[in-house]
Parts: sequence; C-alpha cells; structure tokens
Amino acid sequence: MKREKYCHTEPVEIMNEEQCPLCHSLSPEYFRDKKRSLLLCPFCKALFAGKNYLPDRDTELIRYTEHNNDVDDPRYQKFVQPITGSILRDFTPEERGLDFGAGTGPVISKLLQAKNYQINQYDPFFHDNKELLSQQYDYIACCEVIEHFHRPDRDFSLLRGLLMPKGKLYCMTSIYNETIDLKTWYYKNDLTHVFFYQEETFYYISRKYGFSDIKIKDNLIILSV
Repeated sequence: MKREKYCHTEPVEIMNEEQCPLCHSLSPEYFRDKKRSLLLCPFCKALFAGKNYLPDRDTELIRYTEHNNDVDDPRYQKFVQPITGSILRDFTPEERGLDFGAGTGPVISKLLQAKNYQINQYDPFFHDNKELLSQQYDYIACCEVIEHFHRPDRDFSLLRGLLMPKGKLYCMTSIYNETIDLKTWYYKNDLTHVFFYQEETFYYISRKYGFSDIKIKDNLIILSV
C-alpha cells in the first residue's frame, strides 16, 4: 500500500505579551492557570494580570462587600499595626492623613481617630468623596489596596500628588519574589488582586514618582517625599 507523505510541523506556542501598566515595558506571559494569565515585567519586575482578566466594577464590588472587616476585631487591628504604629511614631495628631482605599471596615482610621488623629477615608466604592482628592496630606495609608490597581501608573502619580512636602505613603501588600511557587501562592487566588510587586518594583516607583526615601520591612513599604 502506498503511504502518503505529509509535511508535519510541530505547533509553536506564541508567547503572549502586553505592556506593563506601571512602566509600560513590553512584558511576556510568566504564568497561566485555569483562571487567568500573569505577565512579568522585565524592567520594573512587576507581575500583573493580563488585561483580559481584569475584573469589572460590579465584580469588584461584589468581592469587596464579602470582606468581613470588623473594626473592633483585635486580630484585624493587629494586622494593620505595622501602618498604625508607624504613623503614630512619625506624625502627631495635628497633622492630617488619608486612609486611601478604606473599604467597608476602616480600622486604620478608627485606631488613629481614637488617639485624636485627623484622618479622612477615601474609597472609590464605599467613601467616594472626590473632594478629598483635591487636598494634600502629611501621610497616606494604603493597606491591602495597591494590589487592586488596574492603572498603577496613574494611581501612584495621584498618591504622590496628594502628599505634602516631607509626607509619607504607607503601603501594605504581599510582596512577590521569584522563589515563590505561583501555583500555590494564596495571594494570587483573589482575582481582584491584579498587580503584584517585587522589591525592585517599589524602588522603581520611588525613583519614578520622586520619593526621596524608601523603607521595606516584611509587607510594609514606606515611601517618603
């Protein structure tokens, strides 16, 4: 029997690439599971969700209202202590602060206000007072917020502009590094977490947005004007 000849070419997987939403460098796909694709920026070292996997506003709102953040829960108060303790050390009650992304349970504001600190709450879902974004502050707290940024380039520009001279930005987020096994990393499993930072990413942010100093300790990042 005559055997027909076929030209066989192995399928070639085309690597997905997108612009980093922070530094705009072209970034290749780094990880994919059944839920989404994550890309790794070769320049600022950020890890971010592909644009087709960004949740819409309604999805975000549903997820955020599921958070059970009881401001009177001692465990929750202890969780935010790295930020509240730093603010109490660095500033006085006479100086003004902003709890940016305060959410449904603004525990940072509650703890600081209990010590007569002046701090306002802003959140695009739950405290959407845009007049607060036309003022400036001595300090800004962002606890478990910056990993939700779809446009970190825009949002860090905004935060930097909200700070007074000698002001400080306090952020808490889980920091990624390449020794972490993404398959088992719990922090990526919340699909509203769309932008992840390595230490190099924060040093890029510090340079890009004109901060004079940066300190990183565990999950606490302090950027000083």
